[in-house]
Amino acid sequence: MCGIVGILGKSAVADHLLESLRRLEYRGYDSAGVATLEDGHLEVCRAEGKLRHLEQKLQKHPLKGHIGIGHTRWATHGKPSERNAHPHATKRVAVVHNGIIENFRELKQDLIDLGVSFRSDTDTEVVAQLVDRELLAGRDPVAAVAAVLPRLKGAFALAFLFDGKDDLLVAARRGSPLAIGYGRGEMFLGSDAIALGTLTDRIAYLEEGDWAVLTREGVTIRDETGAQVKRTVQKVPAGALLVDKGNHRHFMAKEIYEQPEVMSYAFGHYLDLANEKVAVPELPFDLDSVRSISITACGTALYAGAVAEYWIEQFARIPVSTDIASEFRYRETPLEPGGVTIVISQSGETADTLASLRYAKACGQKVVAVVNVPTSTIAREADMVLPTLAGPEIGVASTKAFTCQLATLACLAVALGRASGRLAEDDERRLVRAFMEVPRLMTEALKLAPEIEVLARTLAKARDVLYLGRGTNYPLALEGALKLKEISYIHAEGYAGGELKHGPIALIDEKMPVVVIAPHDRIFEKTVSNMEEVAARGGKIILVTDPKGAEAAHVDAVQKLILPEMSPAVCPMVYAIPVQLIAYHTAVIMGTDVDQPRNLAKSVTVE
Repeated sequence: MCGIVGILGKSAVADHLLESLRRLEYRGYDSAGVATLEDGHLEVCRAEGKLRHLEQKLQKHPLKGHIGIGHTRWATHGKPSERNAHPHATKRVAVVHNGIIENFRELKQDLIDLGVSFRSDTDTEVVAQLVDRELLAGRDPVAAVAAVLPRLKGAFALAFLFDGKDDLLVAARRGSPLAIGYGRGEMFLGSDAIALGTLTDRIAYLEEGDWAVLTREGVTIRDETGAQVKRTVQKVPAGALLVDKGNHRHFMAKEIYEQPEVMSYAFGHYLDLANEKVAVPELPFDLDSVRSISITACGTALYAGAVAEYWIEQFARIPVSTDIASEFRYRETPLEPGGVTIVISQSGETADTLASLRYAKACGQKVVAVVNVPTSTIAREADMVLPTLAGPEIGVASTKAFTCQLATLACLAVALGRASGRLAEDDERRLVRAFMEVPRLMTEALKLAPEIEVLARTLAKARDVLYLGRGTNYPLALEGALKLKEISYIHAEGYAGGELKHGPIALIDEKMPVVVIAPHDRIFEKTVSNMEEVAARGGKIILVTDPKGAEAAHVDAVQKLILPEMSPAVCPMVYAIPVQLIAYHTAVIMGTDVDQPRNLAKSVTVE
């Protein structure tokens, strides 16, 4: 994903910025750039492609400034190009940015109405121009940033460099991580400790909503209310490893909290956000001749496919069947030549999924692969590859890979709907707007962590847990039960809400926690009926809903976890956050090996 670096140094910083950006190459990127101050004035150097292209430009035209910011970009707004590369600058300010500014379109139009001209297609330039306007109005740099931050809607990390200010960097985070590095007479800024591993071994992590003012003497950090706060400075090993837990106890926690950021890149890759359209690559099949679609996968990826089944049928009106790969391959399902099979795998090496791909191809099917590793065997053998862009996932229990699979499949479903002619342009625009809100909504969902940690103390005492959901939240109930089983070793099962009275209700008693995933949608009242059935038998209900659902559910619940209101189309992505946090905090209380649970492997490459 995008990488940010900032240095307040004692000597020329361009080479150090490049080296720090190299340490972030594992995230993936399509362009890069740096900005420094030369004799107090902003100088920017950017290049499309790999860092070596930027390095070559810097060799021809060295930057000698002692302060600077750098960035590796993965395109969200605007195609990969030098003009869209970061940093984006005016005469007075340069900025680098990770994430998505949801309301950039409205902000940009306001600026255009004031006579501002734009030189890129990005949302980031809007931030630079907004700060520039505040500087022109007479505000000092810190006050200018403070005035702009409340106007920005979305999930982001930002770093600012100012003309004529040789001892000042300003940074802010909302949904995307940032770390502060401490030196002797020097200060550093990075997307994570990895970027700063060669520069310092003293790191502090900004918390959600923090913004920071850095000088060579130190840093002043304020929270989202403006109150000055202290963040713990940690000692990290010199030359930090490529994989780093950051400010988290486990990789799984880090990966849960990375989701607002990685979802920004997944959506940025598959959507034309400026024009509010999907931008999925050309389909390798004639949709007019496709009478049905098969989806096959294993484990968590299977549940992502099950959600996609609802989306594709709703948006494209094409019948879909979702099947476990280990069953699909041996059942010898009749598949029509020219049909479509979608295979989903985090690693791209899952043995049963790979075998299913080969079976589908032998039947003359076109295969679409949704994978996190675009160089994997599944990716190489598929007719079309849709990378999920989740970045490395170390925890065995999938979190960010799952939600990035959902993001990719949601965009594919919209693309199929448009290609089939069954999804109107206005509906496409409405869905794209909903997708743009997901990183911010995930950031809000993460704020439930303290409540969930308290709840987990009760769940940790349970022997069995039920999860209920309807519609797209039924596969999420299955995923929630799987997560709890995987890492806490508590027996859990997920069911469609309507199936409760067909057997599982026999398990309900006063010792049985029941997690109900129920946003206030068109079938909410049906789910309330299921909750009443549980309550009548003494079951302990944990309701995951929104404000309308919380108000309308006149059933006693052990706890209500309340998420913001959102489009039903994005609920599975956002509601995945509390489902993951329930499993994580329960496992931590149980004292299990969260990142490497017993008997499990990250990539299942055998039958």
